Amino acid sequence: MLSATDCGGGGRVWVMTPFNEEAADPGNGNMVGFSCDSKEQVDTAHRIALTEGGTNEGNPGPRPLYGPDFYGAYARDLDGNKMSFVYLGEDQH
Repeated sequence: MLSATDCGGGGRVWVMTPFNEEAADPGNGNMVGFSCDSKEQVDTAHRIALTEGGTNEGNPGPRPLYGPDFYGAYARDLDGNKMSFVYLGEDQH
């Protein structure tokens, strides 16, 4: 099981049109975001999500579209809910 404390106890909520522009439903149009304290925490959280039966929605790595220091990974839980694990860099904590 993964909790917010596994990624530094933080999180974010985004309210927006789904990235794929399809209709919002429980697995599309919402995402739980975990703020991690390091790239290694992002890697570990993503690995745990997949080990526990989640599916990969994006391997850990930089996402320059979201900012110069954005490092993230994405997974879906067993119910199809999307999760992000994000590290924003040293200066953004």
